[in-house]
Amino acid sequence: MDDKVAGGPDPPPLPGAAAERVNTLAHFHRAEIARMAGWRDRIDRTTNWAITVVAAMLSVSLSTPSAHHGVLLFAMLLVWLLLWIEARRYRFFDVYRARVRLMERHYFAEVFDRGATLHATWGRSLAEDLRAPRFRIGRRAAMSRRLRRNYIWMFLILLLAWVLKISSSKLQQSDRTDVLQSLDDVVANASLGPLPGWLVMALLAAFYLWLTWLSLSVGPKRGDDGDVHV
Repeated sequence: MDDKVAGGPDPPPLPGAAAERVNTLAHFHRAEIARMAGWRDRIDRTTNWAITVVAAMLSVSLSTPSAHHGVLLFAMLLVWLLLWIEARRYRFFDVYRARVRLMERHYFAEVFDRGATLHATWGRSLAEDLRAPRFRIGRRAAMSRRLRRNYIWMFLILLLAWVLKISSSKLQQSDRTDVLQSLDDVVANASLGPLPGWLVMALLAAFYLWLTWLSLSVGPKRGDDGDVHV
C-alpha cells in the first residue's frame, strides 16, 4: 500500500491479446476520425464566412453609385484574413487526416485485400507521431492549397467587381451617360483617400501577382492520398 502511494498510481494496462489490440485500434481510428471531422467543419465554416463577406460586400458596393469602391478593397482584405485563419486550421486537419490515412492504408486496406503488401513500420510511424505531434505542411503550402480550392475564385470575383465599379459611369456618382469611361477617368476613380489611383492599381496588381505565385508555388497533393484530398 505504501509503495503504491510513494511510487504513484500504476499505469493503465496495455492490450496484450490480438483481439484487444484490434479493439484498441478500432476505437483509436474512430476517435481520430472525429478529430479530423471537427477540424474539417472549422475549415468549412471559415470558407462560408468568406463567401458571406464576398456576397455582402458585392451587394453593398454594386447596389448604389454612392457606395465607394474601397468597400471591395476592404472585402479583399477580409477574405485574405479568413484565408490566413483557414490555413492554420487546415494544418491541424492535415495532422489527423494523415493518421487516419495511415491506418486505412496499411491496416484496414489489408483487412479487405490480403494479397497486398503490409508495411511493417507503419505502427512505429504512428507511435512517433503520437509522442511528438508535428505539422506536416507549412503555412505557405496550406494557404496555397486552400487558395487553389476556393479562395482564388472569391478574389477574382472581387477583382472583376472592382474593375466594373471604377470603369462604369453607371456605378459612379457622375452625370455622364456613357457606360465606359476613359483610362484617365478610371485611374482617377481608383484613388483611395490620399493615395492616387495609379498607386492603388499598382498595389492591387502586386497583390494579385502575389496570390497567383502563392497558388502555383506548391503543386497539387500527390501520393498515397490519391485524388481525394481537401
